[in-house]
Amino acid sequence: MKVDIKELKTKKAVIKIEDTKPYFVNSLRRIMLSELPKLAVDDVVIYDNTSALFDEIITHRLGLVPIPTDLSLLSFRDECVCKGKGCPNCIVRYTLSKEGAGMIYSGDLQPAEKSWAITEDKIHIVELFEEQRLILEVEAVLGRGRDHAKWQGVQAPSYRMEPIIEFDSKKLDDVKKFIEKLPKDFAKIKGNKIELSDIKKLSILESYIDQENIDFIKIKKDPTKVLFSFETDGSFSAKDALVESVKILEKKYAEFGKLINNL
Repeated sequence: MKVDIKELKTKKAVIKIEDTKPYFVNSLRRIMLSELPKLAVDDVVIYDNTSALFDEIITHRLGLVPIPTDLSLLSFRDECVCKGKGCPNCIVRYTLSKEGAGMIYSGDLQPAEKSWAITEDKIHIVELFEEQRLILEVEAVLGRGRDHAKWQGVQAPSYRMEPIIEFDSKKLDDVKKFIEKLPKDFAKIKGNKIELSDIKKLSILESYIDQENIDFIKIKKDPTKVLFSFETDGSFSAKDALVESVKILEKKYAEFGKLINNL
């Protein structure tokens, strides 16, 4: 297997994987959606709320705030040494106290320890008007996307197989005329194939082919070459999300192998 990092940003990654199978990439995608742990608000105690929103709406919004997650420092509450009672190893606590006119943002959540400060700090929670207040305390715990969407740290992971665009060599002149109708530097001819400058623009090529009613150009998909892309909500970096997901997938394959050997 060959892995080529096409794009790697704080919250976005695009990876080309060769000598693979679609089922493997799809397994990685599903791990990111349902198995990758992250922190999210799970318990809210509201001491005073005179805002225009009900307690339940504010609680829901707090649950969707991305919280910085360091999996090396945290345990699941039901697996913690405290046996679920709640301790710094499995719970991260925040407080919020605001009064008077103004918008309350996610960054107004004050962590018990500064290392857990909210980085996505401009998410709107509720707007207060004169003489209104909101005082609350929250606890964030590790969870998985399979349990609730608020624990889903990776957004829209997707993959596409690399296209193989072939044409009838006897129609080379017609293909050249067709290429000339496309936007500049959109595609080029190489042998009996057409290469796109950006495979993300494949749908544009398909629309041109349909519009011109062309039957001498065929588009196939190469299942051994896959472009995989995803974004995170800011709970962790794209690199950390990828590394942790691969570790989880590797562990599941190992466990499955043991079960097979025990049959």
